[in-house]
Amino acid sequence: MRNMEKLNNLVLDLGGNAWNLVLVLAIFLGVFYGIRTKFIQIRLFPEALRLVKNRAKEGKDEKGVSSFQALCITLGGCIGTGNVAGVAMAIVVGGPGAVFWMWLIAILGMVTSFMENTLAQVYKVQEGEVYRGGPSYYMEKGLGKRWLGILYAFSMIVSLGFALAALQSNTISLSVGQALGIPALLTSILVAVLIALVIFGGVRRIAKVAERGVPIMTLVYFALALLVLIVNIQKVPEMFALIFSRAFDFKAVGGAAIGTVIYQGLKRGVFSNGAGQGDAPTAGASAEVSHPAKQGLFGVFSVFIDTILVCTLTAFVIIISGVHEYSDRVGIELSQLAFSSSLGKWAGVVLMLCIFMFCFTSIMSNYYCGESCLAFMAKGMKGRNTYRIIFVTAIFLGGITGVDLMWNIADLFCAIIVILNMISLIFLGKKAIKVADDYIRQKKEGKDPVFCSKGIKGLEGAECWGRER
Repeated sequence: MRNMEKLNNLVLDLGGNAWNLVLVLAIFLGVFYGIRTKFIQIRLFPEALRLVKNRAKEGKDEKGVSSFQALCITLGGCIGTGNVAGVAMAIVVGGPGAVFWMWLIAILGMVTSFMENTLAQVYKVQEGEVYRGGPSYYMEKGLGKRWLGILYAFSMIVSLGFALAALQSNTISLSVGQALGIPALLTSILVAVLIALVIFGGVRRIAKVAERGVPIMTLVYFALALLVLIVNIQKVPEMFALIFSRAFDFKAVGGAAIGTVIYQGLKRGVFSNGAGQGDAPTAGASAEVSHPAKQGLFGVFSVFIDTILVCTLTAFVIIISGVHEYSDRVGIELSQLAFSSSLGKWAGVVLMLCIFMFCFTSIMSNYYCGESCLAFMAKGMKGRNTYRIIFVTAIFLGGITGVDLMWNIADLFCAIIVILNMISLIFLGKKAIKVADDYIRQKKEGKDPVFCSKGIKGLEGAECWGRER
C-alpha cells in the first residue's frame, strides 16, 4: 500500500512539473503564432463557420471520412470529462476567476489547433481505404525524426489509448450511479460491450456514431445549461462580476493565491480543448479535404465549441448555482448537483444521459487515436485486435476501480505528448504558415482552395498532395 502511495506521489510530482512547462509552451505558441499569422483564428473564424455549415458538400471520397465526421470524432474526444468534471474541479480549487484564464488559453489554443490540424493533413498517408496522420507522422516526415514520433505514439497510447479512456468509463459509472443508483459493475459491463461493438467496426463506424451522437448531445447540453441561466437570470450580472473580479483577486478563493487561479484556468483549458495535445489532428487527418488549411479551420472551430461554449456553460451553471461554495463534492458529482439544485432531480438524469454520450464518444475518439499511433509504430495494423481486446478490458476495469493513480498517470503522459507536439510545432510552424498563405491567396482570387505541394519549398514529404487535383 505504501509503495502504491509513493508511486502515486512520484507520478503526481512529475506531472505537476511537466504541466508547468506545458503552460509556458501553450502561451508561447499561442502568442507567437497568433502574431505570425495575424491572429488567423479570429480573422478566418467566419470562414471556419462557413466550412462547417457547408460540410455536406465535400468529403465524399472513399479513401477518407468527411471533414464533419472528423470534426465530430475530434469533438467527441474533446467534449468529455474535462468539460464537466474538469471545469468543476477548476472552480473548486481556483474559484470563478479560473474561467477567465480558461477563455484566454482557448483563444490562444485556437491558433495552435489550426497549426497542428493543418500539418496533420499535409503529412497524412494513405493506408488501404483510409488516411492516417497526426503528430507522429509529421514528426517523422516533416522533422525527419521517426524516433520522436515513436516516443509520442507510445505516450499517446498510454495516456489517451488507455488511462484517459478508462477515466471516461469511471465518470460514466459515477454519473449513472448517482442519478439512477445502478451499480458500477453493471454500468461498466454495458459500456465495455457497446464500445466493443463500435470499435470492432473500424474508423467508419466510429465516424458514423460520432456524426450522429455528438451534435445531439451537444445541443441537449446547451439547452439544459441555458435553461439554468434563464431560471437564474437575475444572478447573471453577479456571475460575470465574480469571474472578472476574481480573475485578478490576490485572495481569490479560500485564501488561494492568484497563481492558483491562473494555473487552474490555464491547465483545465488545455486539458479540455486538447489544443497542442495531438488527438484532434490524429482524427482530423482521416478527413478528405481539398486543402489542409480547411481542416485547420475545423480545428479552430472545435476549440471554440469545446471551451468557449461547452466549458463556459458548465462553469456558468456551477457559479450561478453557488454549489461550489458549500458542497464538499467535486468533479462530476458537483456538476450534477449544480444542475439539479436549479432545475430539480430530472435535470440530473438528463445530465447523466449527456455525460454518458460525452464520455462514450470520448472513449471512441481515444481508441481511434491509440489505433492510429499503433499503426504508426507497427508500420501497419499488426496487433490491432489485441489492442482492441486490451482497450475494452481497460474500459471495464476503469469503471469499477479507483482513479487517483490513473488520473495522475493520464496527467503525466498527457503533459508529455503536449510537450513533444508543441516543440515539433515550433520547428514546423513555418510550413503550416505557407499552407495558410496559399489558402488565403486562393480565397482572394475567388477560388475554392485546392492544395498542391509541388513548388512549395519544404513540403517535399507531403505524399498525398504532390499532384494537381
